[in-house]
Amino acid sequence: MAFIATIAEEPSAIAANLEQFLLVLSVSLSVATLPQIIPWFRQIPYTLLLVIVGLGLALVDVRLVNLSPELILSIFLPPLLFEAAWNLKWSELRQNIIPVSLFAAIGVVISVVGIGIGVHQFAGLSLSIALLLGASLSATDPVSVVALFRELGAPKRLSVVMEGESLFNDGVAVVAFSLLVGIPLGIEQFDLQVSILRFISFVGLGLGVGGLVGFGISYLTQRFDLPLVEQSLTLISAYGTYIIVEEFGGSGVIGVVTVGLILGNFGSRIGMNPRTRVIVSEFWEFLAFFINSIVFLLIGDQIHFASLVENFDEILIAIAATVITRAIAIYGLGSLSNLITPVKIGLPEQTVLWWGGLRGSVSIALALSLPTVLPEREQISAIVFGVVLFTLLVQGLTIKPLLQNLNLLGDEPLRRQYLEAVARRVALNRVMERLESGKQRPEIEPEYYRYQAALVQGQLNQLESEITELRQRHPETREYAIEQLREELLAIEADTYADFIKSGQLNSELSPYLTDVLSSDE
Repeated sequence: MAFIATIAEEPSAIAANLEQFLLVLSVSLSVATLPQIIPWFRQIPYTLLLVIVGLGLALVDVRLVNLSPELILSIFLPPLLFEAAWNLKWSELRQNIIPVSLFAAIGVVISVVGIGIGVHQFAGLSLSIALLLGASLSATDPVSVVALFRELGAPKRLSVVMEGESLFNDGVAVVAFSLLVGIPLGIEQFDLQVSILRFISFVGLGLGVGGLVGFGISYLTQRFDLPLVEQSLTLISAYGTYIIVEEFGGSGVIGVVTVGLILGNFGSRIGMNPRTRVIVSEFWEFLAFFINSIVFLLIGDQIHFASLVENFDEILIAIAATVITRAIAIYGLGSLSNLITPVKIGLPEQTVLWWGGLRGSVSIALALSLPTVLPEREQISAIVFGVVLFTLLVQGLTIKPLLQNLNLLGDEPLRRQYLEAVARRVALNRVMERLESGKQRPEIEPEYYRYQAALVQGQLNQLESEITELRQRHPETREYAIEQLREELLAIEADTYADFIKSGQLNSELSPYLTDVLSSDE
């Protein structure tokens, strides 16, 4: 009878959950599209706008859904990590691998220890609890900042360093949290040697499984050309890698990042044709937008203002400790990176990296995943929520004027305008070649071809005038054209190697030969 009653209740429970989901989706997508209707809202990144709306709902005590840590870590986090890794070019990451590695590894250690000691000394929390809080707040979440970089045309290197750091420090922070969570419960003792070995094991499993899955799918997709199947395989690889690595006791975050980097930079070249790559990229762009729209709304919606007021002093101390330790990590490690690498990170760039180190969904998920038997669980969650709110609303909303005041936008808007005009000209020239190729369909009147060609030619003339005017007003556009040509030549070389691999004439992708040739030409 109990079983029958359970089954009878299931449809109503499913309907209630579906209604909740549709409500969250409707609110989040409405807010995300608001800037397209009201131009003033475009000054605020849509992810921060979602947090503000969520805060408004929380203020009137409208709770859309319960945000469980399992929901963020197991359902939301893998696709967000995969999408960022898929779009991160290995060539750009490799150029910045030293600062990214320093910020993601040593920077997390500085953050955990610095926040932990600061909160322990000034807020009175026990050292084990304070270090656990530090681990929760060590994962950066620069989604809104990177989106703003792209919108404003900030230097590409800033986005690469910030996104690369975030991808890997999420994994390191989760590992640090896992190592520290048992200490305040009395079930583990801190042992440096054991912790180092466990850390290597966590990261090693993530890299190993992620590498196997990534390269396995890369070579598998060489055997067929089915865009929907290949798209589905990327989705399965993101979730499957996370689950498998976590089951084996490794870092699922590192595993997903590894898979995303391999498939985005290697698998998509040797196993996917250009059309499939576009389809898969657009799918992940949509999925990231979809999930971010939900997550940031729910972050604001989960705030309990009474808990924030109750722990207000501790939150202020944690905010100060977070900002100060971030400054120590960025400026200290940035200076170290400048000493050992030829590509320097200037003081203005370091300042943006410092102030743009926002905290978000991973920090909240870690705090909410604390065992319920831990007496300080609610206090840690309140402090983490307070710090996340500060970084999202204060730092996130002031990063744009900071970029402007530091003159970091430079000529990026001009570069984008010029390169977009050139790209449109190339595309329209190809259309003209098709119209004038003589391969006209007999069922279509020649006059129609001439009419279309005249329309396209008019657009080409307009573009040519625009490009000529840009060149006259801004002589530096010549360098943009040279840079674009070099990128096109490198892309042609890489695609040629991929064709040889697909035909079985090569077993591994060759490193770009033109990289050295073109650099020696400078």
